[in-house]
Amino acid sequence: MEIIETGIEGLLIIEPRVFEDKRGYFFEPYNKSKFQEATGLDPNFVQDNESLSSKSVLRGLHFQIPPKAQDKLVRVIAGSVLDVAVDIRKNSSTYGKYHSIILSAENKKQFYIPKG
Repeated sequence: MEIIETGIEGLLIIEPRVFEDKRGYFFEPYNKSKFQEATGLDPNFVQDNESLSSKSVLRGLHFQIPPKAQDKLVRVIAGSVLDVAVDIRKNSSTYGKYHSIILSAENKKQFYIPKG
């Protein structure tokens, strides 16, 4: 996997290694030990969600305050989305900055969004 920093502390783009041939493709969306090795992070993922949206739908803002704050690993399995993360951690040097990315079934990129 390739880890790409975004300029916002902890906000990462993850490009998994994809094995393709005439039959299709195979890749490992998440592997805890490989993720830890590549990022130096040790998130405790305890929940997995999936949603389906119609074309041109704007999904809501997702923010949790402690003690329910969560790290998120976002990916798309069909179609594409424009995902935007905004740093609202008041003590962060990048407070108010944002990063956007197109996540798609085709590019298989993932967006790691830290708490806050």
